[in-house]
Amino acid sequence: MSRSTPQIGIEVNENRIPFNTPAMTGNELKYVAEAHFSKKLAGDGSFTGRCNEWLQERSGAGKALLTHSCTAALEMAVLLLDIQPGDEIIMPSYTFVSTANAFVLRGGVPVFVDVREDTMNLDERLIEAAITPRTRAIVPVHYAGVACEMDTIVSIAQRHGLKVVEDAAQAVMATYKGRGLGSIGHLGAYSFHETKNIISGEGGALLVNDPAFTRRAEIIREKGTDRSRYLRGEVDKYTWQEVGSSFLPSELIAAYLWAQLESAEKITQARLAHWERYHALLEPFERRGALRRPIVPKECQHNGHMYYVLVEDEHVRQRLLDEYRRQEIGSVFHYVPLHSSPGGQRYGKAGGPLDVTIDQSKRLIRLPLWAGLTETQQMRVVDIFSALVK
Repeated sequence: MSRSTPQIGIEVNENRIPFNTPAMTGNELKYVAEAHFSKKLAGDGSFTGRCNEWLQERSGAGKALLTHSCTAALEMAVLLLDIQPGDEIIMPSYTFVSTANAFVLRGGVPVFVDVREDTMNLDERLIEAAITPRTRAIVPVHYAGVACEMDTIVSIAQRHGLKVVEDAAQAVMATYKGRGLGSIGHLGAYSFHETKNIISGEGGALLVNDPAFTRRAEIIREKGTDRSRYLRGEVDKYTWQEVGSSFLPSELIAAYLWAQLESAEKITQARLAHWERYHALLEPFERRGALRRPIVPKECQHNGHMYYVLVEDEHVRQRLLDEYRRQEIGSVFHYVPLHSSPGGQRYGKAGGPLDVTIDQSKRLIRLPLWAGLTETQQMRVVDIFSALVK
């Protein structure tokens, strides 16, 4: 049986199939060594500059600023929006905790709105009903690298004087109507965590699309100082300007990321090929009602970040998870909805019924997907599914 090309430097073991294996291009350690010998290890060196420029060009964002995590990028966005205690922010409940935490840290109140049945993204049809006089922002999360319905979301935000912060943690290299995700709202956030497509171990980036935020973004990222202007020779000394923190990654992180960005197209195409193979192999199961495959709207180009299916109920899902675990195959469910967690109940509130979120979160299962996955491995994953479904 034919195989896809394995990742450079990764030993392929057909018996054990991990849920994720970080992609390696071959240049990561070379560039890290270059950063080391340059004697510029702190942030904003040459590798950081290259990464920022690449992200701006590839995404279409006005300004890209590397951060030490996507969480940090979201926290910067909250500071830029000057969120005050009691301010409300509309977001899905089906997302990672950082989406909500960033706002809660400043006293904001997450207002959880249900997701669409087809994409698991924030249901744009339900947003306006959740808007109150305290609403300040809408935070669409591009689940699995598939775009939310951004034209409608941006239109709603404009009508109500709200800001849009795109949580594009899973969406590097993905687009909506040809526009890079993260570049459409006022602000956007990327993740380069080792579980993402393009990685640096930990890492992220803030995309600044509203020019009104650009100068303050640099200040907040540099501990609240205008040090960036000083380094460009625009001021003769830098001083404390406003509240900020140390959001920069080190040059070692940026060097590793640069090796990944150089091969971003290749990595993305490999993941898309594996995604398409799963999609074809599982089509007969969907025809007979055993599962529902992912749905990607025609205006969205996703990036192969994950392949998930929705099975009949949580009992079927648990049987699958148990069998995959027994056979050393990494398969997982995803988020526990935030509104049902202790933190969500303490700090947030529901903006309406969350029926789709509750139902589909119990039935969703994610299959192994990474750049070096082989056809043989994918066939084994599907064969086990087939045996259990029967």
